[in-house]
Amino acid sequence: MPKSLRSPRHQRFLAQLVSLRKAKGLTQAQVAEKLDRPQSFVAKYEGGERRLDVIEFLDLTAALDADPCEILSSLRANGRLRL
Repeated sequence: MPKSLRSPRHQRFLAQLVSLRKAKGLTQAQVAEKLDRPQSFVAKYEGGERRLDVIEFLDLTAALDADPCEILSSLRANGRLRL
């Protein structure tokens, strides 16, 4: 299995999260406040410098009032799954 960090699929995932945040009219600092994390946490995952674990992803989608299943479904539909 190839590494996913900085892969095209990972880049699409990050772009989706950034786009969603901006569509909600939120800054990185505002999202970080909702997550009770520093702004650098948001900057690092959005920039691909760190990964989000499943729990962090669920907390983020709750903070953005988004459906995590829709985000994951779009990644699955747009990416090739190699087993």
